[in-house]
Amino acid sequence: MFRLIWITSIHLAGFFRCWMPTNILLDRIRTRRGLKWGVPAMLIAIPYLYGASVLVVIINDGGPGGLNVLVLVSIWSAFKILAIGPVSLVMLAKARWQEHHYRRAIEREGQRQQSPDYAQIPAMAGGAS
Repeated sequence: MFRLIWITSIHLAGFFRCWMPTNILLDRIRTRRGLKWGVPAMLIAIPYLYGASVLVVIINDGGPGGLNVLVLVSIWSAFKILAIGPVSLVMLAKARWQEHHYRRAIEREGQRQQSPDYAQIPAMAGGAS
């Protein structure tokens, strides 16, 4: 039974990763090109929260109780979108830090090849030069 639940959750996670809009958006934001869009993407949480509040009003006015599932899904999606803003800023800072160190290493290697390093030139033995 546990194996069946485990396999089902793996397949559902794969389905949600490929077809749910917030997951697609989060995957695109997590790329190097998309990291700068993390904070503006936080604004997308507003329609999700508004939709959840409208659904709660409909439920309270006698709507079907099954809409509670949609309320939970929309609130969960809003929280995911809100969380990606600060996370993307940290990821962007880390990526820029790594790129800076990579560029500095390339520059140092270029300087090393241009100027001779006298420590590596063999000298005559016995101190006579």
